[in-house]
Formats: sequence, structure tokens, C-alpha cells
Amino acid sequence: MLTKRAFLYGCVGCACGLGSGALLARDGVEVGKESAFASLVPAGEVEQSARQQYGQMLKEAAGKNALGPDDHPQVQRLRRIAKEIIPHSYEWNPRAREWKWEVNLIGSNQINAFCMPGGKIAFYTGILNQLKLTDDEVAMVMGHEIAHALREHARERMGKATATNGLAAIGSTVASVFFGVNPQLTDLVAKQGAGLLNLKFSRDDETEADLVGMELAARAGYDPRAGVTLWQKMSDANKGAPPQWLSTHPSGTSRIQEIQTNLPKVMPLYERGKGSK
Repeated sequence: MLTKRAFLYGCVGCACGLGSGALLARDGVEVGKESAFASLVPAGEVEQSARQQYGQMLKEAAGKNALGPDDHPQVQRLRRIAKEIIPHSYEWNPRAREWKWEVNLIGSNQINAFCMPGGKIAFYTGILNQLKLTDDEVAMVMGHEIAHALREHARERMGKATATNGLAAIGSTVASVFFGVNPQLTDLVAKQGAGLLNLKFSRDDETEADLVGMELAARAGYDPRAGVTLWQKMSDANKGAPPQWLSTHPSGTSRIQEIQTNLPKVMPLYERGKGSK
């Protein structure tokens, strides 16, 4: 689930000897602009819904003795990796600075992980144990899921549903969508946000999350080439019934090819990030 607004890095003009008025160019991956549909849904409401659902999930897991304790080695591992990735998220979404980030481990054989709006991250033990993920591969999964939250894909999906299902409600009060909160719109948001854990994203969303996540991991000093080995492992795990994490993430050689195509854009970031660790 995620957001967008990449800031510009580096001065191409300086490298090329151009004048001070030259355009700046960022190093890293290239993705599209933020979807206008996201603006139809108040970010605060989406994040509040995510907090409630995440809290309920943790409560249920704790009730089943399936919530990883703070001193669990895998919990500490996940939180260490997240701590290194999160500072690189702010340029993609300024709101991320204010998020109350959380990272938890759920005891389940499911091959699954997610990051809900507002920075609520969870990994299932199944994805760590069954795939025997390295730190680099964990960072690729985590970067991908954080990217959904940063690029606000859940908010975008809810906005599209609101625009489709709530057209009559919005109608003559469309201005209130942008300058206030329409009570009818709020009801629609509540309905759409009720299943954030099961929300499915588009193929474009998934590709975008792959690329942004790869960049986040690389900037944090994790080898982006692990994206290739990660998806090879996911493909092997897909023999038979597809794991839950894969069921909502398009797979195949085209995905690995997309990662390989973009590796030259992020390998320099990795080398810098690795050197600063």
C-alpha cells in the first residue's frame, strides 16, 4: 500500500557544465505521477482505518500466542532493516515523517508480508522460514510493501471505488471532496477501507512498488540484485497453490526482467548506501 512525490537529486547541469538554471535530475528509478483518484479520499481517514485494523490484527495474534515478542531474533532483525530503510522513504511521501511506524512478526505459515497506510508493517513467519530469506531479500520485500504505502496505492484504489460507487453522492458537492469532508463520502471511505488487509493492487501498482522498493532497499545499503533471487524463490514456492503474498503480486520472468532492466539505476545507490553502513 503507498505514495509518491519523488524529490530531485543531483545536478545534471553541474556534471555537464551547464548553467545554474539547468534542471535538476534525480538518481534512481522513474515512476509515474501521483494518481488524482487518491485526492478523493482523505489520507487521515485511510490511515486511521489502517491503525484500527492493524491494532485488531495484533490483538488477535497476541490472543493466539502468535505475535512475535520484542526480543525475538526475527523481530529484532525486521526492525533493524526497517530502521535503515524508513529514512529513505520521506522523499517519496512527506507524510511518512509523521507516521507512527510499526514492525511486527506474526506466527503463521502463510508466505505473506504487508505495509498498511501509515507505516504499519507485518511479516509472517512463513515468508521468512519457508523462503529462507537473506537480509537483502527481506529488504526487497519490505521495500516493496513500504512502497505501496508511500505511493498511497490503497488510497488510490479507494478513490477509484469512491468515484465509481459514490458518483451520485458526490455530484453537486464535488467541491467538498477537495475543501471539506462530505459525510456521504466518509461513509463510502469507511466501507472501502474495511478490508485494507485484503486489498488487491493493479499490475501497474505492483510494478511501481517493485521499482520504488528496490530503490529504497538500495539506498539503505541492501543489494537490489536480491530482487531476482527473491522472485526465483517465490516462483519455486508457487508450485501448486500460489502463496498468499504471490497471489496478489504478478510474477513471472517479466517481473525479473523489469528488475534487471532497472538495476543500473540503483546499483550506484547501493554502493553508496553500503559504504555508509
